[in-house]
Amino acid sequence: MPKPRIKTYDRIVEESLALFNEHGERSITTNHIAAHLGISPGNLYYHFRNKEEIVYQIFLHYRRFITERLAVPQGRSMDVNDLVNYLETAFEAMWRFRFMFYDLPGLIARNPQLQADYHQFVNSELKTMLEQHFRQFIHLGLLKMALEDIEAVSVNIWLVVKFWFAFEQTARPKAPITEASGHRGVHQVLALLKPYVTPEFLPAFTELQARHPAA
Repeated sequence: MPKPRIKTYDRIVEESLALFNEHGERSITTNHIAAHLGISPGNLYYHFRNKEEIVYQIFLHYRRFITERLAVPQGRSMDVNDLVNYLETAFEAMWRFRFMFYDLPGLIARNPQLQADYHQFVNSELKTMLEQHFRQFIHLGLLKMALEDIEAVSVNIWLVVKFWFAFEQTARPKAPITEASGHRGVHQVLALLKPYVTPEFLPAFTELQARHPAA
């Protein structure tokens, strides 16, 4: 059976994401997007009034990806593998939507709706998810951490994840960003968590860390 045709609206969002990731959002105009898709600018404006609306829809895709993939599992207890799975998901999201984090302050400054929803997502939804994860890992016995330390550690992890690819670009300016970059990021976050890992789980934690080498 032939594959169903993707709606023009969805094609605009998907191809804009690819263009923004490859060339940067600032250098891509709606005319570039229309030409890349082989449609008229008028057809694009029928679906989106401006580039900021496209960027906002991409952010919604990012938020949905994070929310679905980082949700606390229902019907089962979390285990040690969930820790790395969550970190891998976080870096996968950063890679898929990487243009958003190359100049996030500038991006949200030009897009009031994105600014409001991004801050709501980070300061409410994401913060709640991370707190739930830590409470689960503490309950599991994987981590030994005072509850009042959860927020500070969560912020440190978010900072590493959020700025990791930008850090890689400056630390390795001649090397392209690859899957190995994400592995190094996971390793870095695991290093932040290692002091809190209980002796019982340290061998399994060390084995997981070895799957994501720093070099």
